[in-house]
Amino acid sequence: MRRRSHSARAVVTGAGSGIGRAFALELARRGGQVVCADIDLTRAQQTAEQIGPRALAVQCDVSSLHDVESLAKTAEEFLSGPVDLLINNAGVGSGGRDVGELPMDDWQWVLGINLWGVIYGCHVFGPGLRGAGAAGIINVASSAAWGAMPGMSAYNVSKAGVLALSETMAAELSGTDVTVTVLCPTFVKTNVVHDGRIESQAVELAEKLMRWTGMTAEAVAVHTLDAHDKGKLHVIPQRHARVIWQTKRLMPGPYTKAMGLGFRAVSAIAKKI
Repeated sequence: MRRRSHSARAVVTGAGSGIGRAFALELARRGGQVVCADIDLTRAQQTAEQIGPRALAVQCDVSSLHDVESLAKTAEEFLSGPVDLLINNAGVGSGGRDVGELPMDDWQWVLGINLWGVIYGCHVFGPGLRGAGAAGIINVASSAAWGAMPGMSAYNVSKAGVLALSETMAAELSGTDVTVTVLCPTFVKTNVVHDGRIESQAVELAEKLMRWTGMTAEAVAVHTLDAHDKGKLHVIPQRHARVIWQTKRLMPGPYTKAMGLGFRAVSAIAKKI
């Protein structure tokens, strides 16, 4: 069976930094051609330059259906054929305010990129992927999809939507040659906490948790692509994230209460360190 991450004709959104850049570079190492899409064209170009002629940088705001449609046309022209691997990675961070305190503008911004960006990607590229033979979709969600961490309502909701969308598509595409994988890490060592709309105290806590438990973007990309090649739906790269996942599934009520109490305790400890 063909390993989908090898010699792929790929599109990676949010490829200008972090996990997206790591995916693009790893796909290139595996012999692929990569369209590196990012809202920041300069960052996308920096990624593409590290790859060379087998990469193309494209500016794309994933919250715009028009931009995603234009990305699909550009990608097909550059790749001289249909895309056979789509990685919906573009995302932003949000945190530090409870429901009722978070402005509606922040809700719309986060959902527009984190959720609608993935919806648009799947909607626009999906038909072509179905006709590409052995093809794949990797959607980047987060352990926030089930973690229910306080103060992260918009981010949690957006990632829960990505998880649900991915599982739905996996069901719809079962029995075909299209594999769907959803990545659900906890903290990854990227710049997402600085590029998002996160309160200063929440940024400090996130940075500390990232240092304590964070995994490198490169390790996440390799782990995810290898799992995708094996046909896995859920990819939860960190051991502690898998413990959280199992605990939430077995004891959803007690877990949610414990999450609230635990979050306040960890926040108090982090302030003293």
